[in-house]
Amino acid sequence: MENKGKTNKLGEEIIVGGLRLGSNVLMAPLAGYTCFPFRLMVEKLGAGAAFTEMVSVNGLKYNDRATKKLLYTDDREKLKCVQLLGGIPMAFERAVKDGLLDGFDVIDINMGCPVPNVVKAGEGSALLTDIPRAAKIIEACKRSGKVVSVKCRLGMNRHNIVIEEFARMCEGSGADMLSVHGRTRDMMYDGEPLYDYIRKAKDCVSIPVFANGGIYSKEKAHEMMEKTGADGIMLARYGIENPPIFSELTGRESNETKYSLIMEQIDIAQECYDELFVLSYIKKLASYFMKKLPGTKQAKQDIYKCGSIPELRKALSVLE
Repeated sequence: MENKGKTNKLGEEIIVGGLRLGSNVLMAPLAGYTCFPFRLMVEKLGAGAAFTEMVSVNGLKYNDRATKKLLYTDDREKLKCVQLLGGIPMAFERAVKDGLLDGFDVIDINMGCPVPNVVKAGEGSALLTDIPRAAKIIEACKRSGKVVSVKCRLGMNRHNIVIEEFARMCEGSGADMLSVHGRTRDMMYDGEPLYDYIRKAKDCVSIPVFANGGIYSKEKAHEMMEKTGADGIMLARYGIENPPIFSELTGRESNETKYSLIMEQIDIAQECYDELFVLSYIKKLASYFMKKLPGTKQAKQDIYKCGSIPELRKALSVLE
């Protein structure tokens, strides 16, 4: 298989389904955060790709205001990647052909979300228990002619780890890339990733495999690469907490601070969204930026009391 014996380094360019990604450090889709302004920010800092918040294939058919916000993009975003959530192959095929996704380069399929309501609906992690249906979903998305990636977990629990079979199915069904969250569904977002199983996924396929889960520092990022042999990594919560990590990991020169970044986020968000959305998004992002920073408890409370953009800008001076 390709890449056997090759040691991959963080920051390298990588080819996925014929698309050249500027680096092998990616930003995972996260509900409430990876909107257009955030994706622009991490791309500028060195992320090779950043994905939209997960979009329901069932919701796409209504083309409502909320869905339009999730899908918002423009030419400033170099590589456009959308993540879809669903459980019915025909719904995916309809979604990727209805025109709303024409501007996107990559379709990522969520086969890892562990949230109970999602799993009960036969979506997200539930697809790990129905490999034939998961295969049909990938095949349906590939008929769009776009690059297709899959984000999944190792299995439902430690007694039922299916990642090797699942990874081979993904490749065989036409997936161009696989992102493996190194936890089982029942682990949710806690516990040390099971590195050996990510390595097993990497070793049994020739498509690029990205490792995800438990990366909350530069040291953990390098540890993930060393222990899994992955082609790259996908950051999640730590990418929100500390966006400059993308520059650190990719060697991209940057003088940006959290303060300069969040001010720019306000500017871009105001161009694209209504004031209510901007206030909500920036408050959530600022709270993450302040995580683990001493003496910010009162500042967080003050920020959440802000009722206008000028008030918010003033309150955010605490990040200077």
